[in-house]
Amino acid sequence: MPSAAEPPYQRIATAIRERIRAGELRPGDRVPSTRAIVQEWGVAMVTAAKALGVLQHEGLVEARPGMGTVVRASEHTRAPHRRGGRPPALNRRRIVATAIAIADAEGIEALSMRHLSTELGVGPMTLYRYFAGKDELVHGMVRELMAARPLPPSGPGHWRAALALVCRLQWDLYRTHHWLAGVMSMTRPLLLPEAMAHSEWVLGALYGLGLSPEEMAREAITLPAFVRGMALTMSAEAEAERETGMTNLQWWQAIDHEVQEQLGSGRFPHLATVAPGVVDDLDGLFEHGLARHLDGLAARLAAAR
Repeated sequence: MPSAAEPPYQRIATAIRERIRAGELRPGDRVPSTRAIVQEWGVAMVTAAKALGVLQHEGLVEARPGMGTVVRASEHTRAPHRRGGRPPALNRRRIVATAIAIADAEGIEALSMRHLSTELGVGPMTLYRYFAGKDELVHGMVRELMAARPLPPSGPGHWRAALALVCRLQWDLYRTHHWLAGVMSMTRPLLLPEAMAHSEWVLGALYGLGLSPEEMAREAITLPAFVRGMALTMSAEAEAERETGMTNLQWWQAIDHEVQEQLGSGRFPHLATVAPGVVDDLDGLFEHGLARHLDGLAARLAAAR
């Protein structure tokens, strides 16, 4: 149990550590965020970050881009390596699943046919029996992810709910697989049935509302472009975290003195009023941008009528 003699950050770390050891928080589960710790324990953000830092140093938790801080899988919870016997059969689905795991953990740039073959325990040339190259492999990865999260057979009756549904589905895919936004394109789209279904969904939601075919087409491009643009910000943050070893919170803490110096100069009175946490709340920024976009579209539809 946490001791009153411990510093606040140690008491918080001890409480979370006990929840992990008791199995209440299992490998892959999200642990309380710094914001949640601040609210529950009534401590400063720095104290909350320090508590999570202790657990990270102990190897109990790890930061995952797009997910937050989660319980780290210990060696005994990971799938055991096969000893002897025949290895799992190699097929396109296994290759794609392994490629996705590499891209999720290390970024799409780290994925190569050689790296992938090493993970699978086969020679690099073996993979070319299944895929012509990395481009075809990436297409297969995108198809696998989108097929696993299909749109429902029929959408909500109202156009706004239908558009919000497809945008949130895309956002969730980008949050889970931060490399995905980088391989998508609005101008040279991947002609994959699973991706084309999203454009068809948007056009279907707008059909018969009074927009011209040109306006409908522009909407089918600009709406997913907004989602992807937000996701690219998240992807860049994930890459920065891999390169620097610092989370976004740790980066802000490192430059806090400079930030306070600038905001305290009086030159930026409006910036000084921005609440902490707004900038790194990408989910909140996404929902704000989506709502304002749909508000504007609603006003356009009202005018068209």
